[in-house]
Amino acid sequence: MTDDEAVLTPEQSAFLASHHHAVLATVRRDGSPQTSNLSYLFDGSTLRVSVTDRRAKVANIRRDPRVIVHVLGDVFWTYASVQGVASLSAVTTEPGDAVGQELLEIYHGIAGPHPDDAEFLQAMVDQGRLVLSVRPTRVVSSGV
Repeated sequence: MTDDEAVLTPEQSAFLASHHHAVLATVRRDGSPQTSNLSYLFDGSTLRVSVTDRRAKVANIRRDPRVIVHVLGDVFWTYASVQGVASLSAVTTEPGDAVGQELLEIYHGIAGPHPDDAEFLQAMVDQGRLVLSVRPTRVVSSGV
């Protein structure tokens, strides 16, 4: 862990690991916020997301990697808001390459086994997908 990484409580870690839907906020070129609904996988230290290379969120992160991932609980006032600095992997270019395998791992962690891993890996190449990773630098939570 680096000095700028957040220390999550066990409750915050458990909450993030048990949820998979969130809103990602990035910063547009003009400084205004841009939000995207997404599914994520939390491995205890990093939130990982499958994204498409040509989306606004990816362009925003390339320009300014500061993000917030806001995760709502089942009760409206239960949430964790994760501030962090995002990083982007390379785009998967060959079915089964390292990025493709990571995308498959994310899928499995969120949705369970895919019925056809080879088909999934080819689709990730065809869609120009990559991995967005967020290491928390600050977490604010309520009811967690």
